Amino acid sequence: MADNKEESAQLRDGAWAHPYTLKSGQTQCHELSQTRLWVTRLDLEWQIRSETVKADADPMRWTEQISHVLPGTEVPLQRFVKPDDSNEVVFLPALANLPTVIRPYQPLTIPAGGECMIYVGTVVWMQVCVGPQRTLLAELALSEPSQTWVGRNTMEGELCYSAPSFARLVLEAVPKRPWRAITPVKIVNRRTEPLLLERFSLPTPLLSLHQNERGQLWTPAVTVVCETEMNSASLNVEHAVIKAAGTCKLVSPAREKGGRGRLVRTFDRMFG
Repeated sequence: MADNKEESAQLRDGAWAHPYTLKSGQTQCHELSQTRLWVTRLDLEWQIRSETVKADADPMRWTEQISHVLPGTEVPLQRFVKPDDSNEVVFLPALANLPTVIRPYQPLTIPAGGECMIYVGTVVWMQVCVGPQRTLLAELALSEPSQTWVGRNTMEGELCYSAPSFARLVLEAVPKRPWRAITPVKIVNRRTEPLLLERFSLPTPLLSLHQNERGQLWTPAVTVVCETEMNSASLNVEHAVIKAAGTCKLVSPAREKGGRGRLVRTFDRMFG
């Protein structure tokens, strides 16, 4: 019996869309990104506890373990009545529910008539679901999101999340993390003068999430075309992920429908 308890408490790699089975009284602890999460199954309820942790270095691994150990009372507790008799819990990734303003650490200049492909990594949110119907209990950000306002003035615009990015031009240079989704963004400058890319708005609610055989999360590519008049930009969300992503399966649909085909955004809304 002692060996079984020791084995159950071993650290393992966590996985998206994988059904975990918990016995009554057991707690599963996850550590990933800036988050530590505990999910407990009892006879009549599920309990969720989470806290934000500050890591000295950028973590690379998502670990999970099952035991009977709970954190201290300083960690907030959420309780949920069990929707069914199932003992399964599943963790699903989701992109932010607001557009995300991407700010390259170093602005990028695209020459007149030029184009480029940049690869943007965004931290996903975690949805805790239970039972065969995958009933959603809670959703939490895996890193503390910061908000910003994008628009002409305080009355005209929209609230967005803000995320710094290296906006890498080489895919192999993009750090791979289980909690980060990679979005290829093609910027086309049809103006007669260079375009300084200091920030742009990524339509995260319109993007679905896909997972490849290596456990990496990808979204379909986004194409932004900057017209000559500089007062509007067209945005197109592709139907599938790029070939470089490998063989992928859908793990989470887009939060909002209508993310396919041509969309129009004002230039100042798109590029801030």
